[in-house]
Amino acid sequence: MAKVKTQYVCQNCGYNSPRYLGRCPNCGNWNTLVEEIQKKETSTSKVATQPRITLGGSRIQPELLDKVAVHETPRVKTELLELNRVLGGGIVPGSLVLIGGDPGIGKSTLLLQVSGQLAHKHGRVLYVSGEESATQIKMRADRLDVGGDEFYLYPETDMTAIKENISQLKPDYVIIDSVQTMQEPEMSSAVGSVAQIREVTADLMQLAKTNGITVFVVGHVTKGGAIAGPKILEHMVDTVLYFEGDQQRTYRILRAVKNRFGSTNEIGIFEMRTSGLTEVTNPSELFLEERLQGATGSAVVVSLEGTRPILVELQALVTPTSFGNAKRTTTGLDHNRVSLIMAVLEKRAGLLLQNQDAYLKAAGGVKLDEPAIDLALAVSLVSSYRDQETRQSDCFIGELGLTGEVRSVTHIEQRVMEAAKIGFKRVFVPQNNLGDWQVPTNIEVVGVKTLNQALKLAFGER
Repeated sequence: MAKVKTQYVCQNCGYNSPRYLGRCPNCGNWNTLVEEIQKKETSTSKVATQPRITLGGSRIQPELLDKVAVHETPRVKTELLELNRVLGGGIVPGSLVLIGGDPGIGKSTLLLQVSGQLAHKHGRVLYVSGEESATQIKMRADRLDVGGDEFYLYPETDMTAIKENISQLKPDYVIIDSVQTMQEPEMSSAVGSVAQIREVTADLMQLAKTNGITVFVVGHVTKGGAIAGPKILEHMVDTVLYFEGDQQRTYRILRAVKNRFGSTNEIGIFEMRTSGLTEVTNPSELFLEERLQGATGSAVVVSLEGTRPILVELQALVTPTSFGNAKRTTTGLDHNRVSLIMAVLEKRAGLLLQNQDAYLKAAGGVKLDEPAIDLALAVSLVSSYRDQETRQSDCFIGELGLTGEVRSVTHIEQRVMEAAKIGFKRVFVPQNNLGDWQVPTNIEVVGVKTLNQALKLAFGER
């Protein structure tokens, strides 16, 4: 027997309220509570008493930790090495992977290409689409030259029908595009609501874990860029990937923000072409290929994204303000970090920046948010303020303290080796990072203790 329960659920944070509220008491947003009518099974229901059963018919039973058998399952390697890198070395069988990104960024294209590769070499694939017909997917697959004898398409949104077909086909990989379009028929709440997304994800997680099926789930994002739905969606899955980029650029960045089987903040870089997504094997050259000779306000940093060092050009434009309050604008950089560095430059280096507008960006559309970029940011600001260029073959690594010291950073050896490989002749690093590691012979490593010392050496002052 079922009981009908009415409640109000916040579409932003998932907060439940027995009555309507204009403002959510949990997240503070206005007009986000939506009425949902849910059917709740009693404790005597079949759903509540029946244990989980695998597709093979076996029931999941408790067992002693010492008796649990551990099987070394090799990762499945796709032909996209950048995707393998982001996933931590390949696809883990039985994992649940969530991919989010803006509309039209290439999520479906990526998964369609991966599905074709998996169906060709690694098993049976079921591609479930709640947004496109089978004809539409087939047209895109022909354009991308994707196919396979074990590649099945299934345009459906009913989770009951989807689970029945999974039980019949017994696929090795399932693609859900997208989770916001799927629905549980037993629930009367609207498609895409917090309750529906939560239940659909729970069903997919059970399918993945009890049957060893790898499930890829596409998630829509909100206007702010976060994955739509309750935050528990990201907690339940094994891996969360964000597909970044913009419609004006052909380059896409796949970033791991959660990964139970590998490093977080790992990135993979792709280029969108007519034939689909192709890998960018040397991103450092990509971000530096359009750098101007003799330009002021430019400095190169070796940033570490996950385990990969990449060279990025940081650009700054400092101009006198036309209004009372100076303006600070950033693209791909943290606004608070830029304000902090400008305050350190004004206090420790004697630059009068309080009446100067500052515009900063990381060239190439990449987003940087690590302490090691501080020194390069400071050098680019000083270069623009003084209208004095730096050497084209210099790059900068280091964190700045509030007292003007240059603090040590991690993985300095990998960063310097990447700079030497690209062809840079001199790299500025924190003095405390000079230690027991092999310095490449084709690059000069300059250790600096303070910001003023770094500026004097970078601009050739005596």
